[in-house]
Amino acid sequence: IPALTIFFILFGILILLGDFKFNGGLNSVTGNVVKGGISLPALPVVLTTALVDSINPCAIGVLILLLGTLITLSKNKHKMLITGIIYILAIYVTYFLAGIGLLLFIQRFNLAESIGIVVGILIIILGLIEIKDFFWYGKGFSLSIPYKRSLQIKEKVKKITTPGAIVLGIFVAAVELPCTGGPYLAITALLSRIGFDPTVVGYLLIYNFIFVLPLIVILLLVYFGLSAKKLQDWKNKNRKWMRLITGLVMVGLGILLILFSKNIISFSVY
Repeated sequence: IPALTIFFILFGILILLGDFKFNGGLNSVTGNVVKGGISLPALPVVLTTALVDSINPCAIGVLILLLGTLITLSKNKHKMLITGIIYILAIYVTYFLAGIGLLLFIQRFNLAESIGIVVGILIIILGLIEIKDFFWYGKGFSLSIPYKRSLQIKEKVKKITTPGAIVLGIFVAAVELPCTGGPYLAITALLSRIGFDPTVVGYLLIYNFIFVLPLIVILLLVYFGLSAKKLQDWKNKNRKWMRLITGLVMVGLGILLILFSKNIISFSVY
């Protein structure tokens, strides 16, 4: 998973650099806008998915662990705030660049139509797994950060420095994709068939801002006095509801993606 994330980031950067150098900018990197029987605005779908993706327990749990460790190691709340901001920015940039790379990869190899149904079915399956965790949390297979990676995260958090927050943010963004990547994959697959222009890039910027927004809120709450333990207790109490909401939206996204791939519906960006 980390290797795939790095691959898509590098792929996107190389493609964009090549197009700016030889063709003059974003307008040269375009896809086909597919028309279907029913036209839906893309922005509400992007916003709704981002809101649901943002409440995932994986990203929230790692941030709470980080803040709790920083408070324990140092009472300097200013340092905690700066470290938290750098960490969140690293996650934002990593997710955004990975999304750009994946979108361009799908378009460059003309995979949008063929991959749409496959991704749609995959997203539905992942959504059902999330719904399963509402009823039987921790039983059987779950979408979560791999145990080995979670241990690595805990070790990195213990040794965290302000510059090290950049590395931690990139690492966490890469390894938590099994937990958080389903909705993002669906949105990227949808946008890949619409095209690649400043509007689509703007959608990804908005999506990722909403994704990290709860992390910003949690950081400010801890900075202004709320204990990390209370946040951890709240997360543990409500995580099954987070899973249920995420699962339902993922099933809906998977259905939309399949309908989109079959040209039954289309999405407009304006």
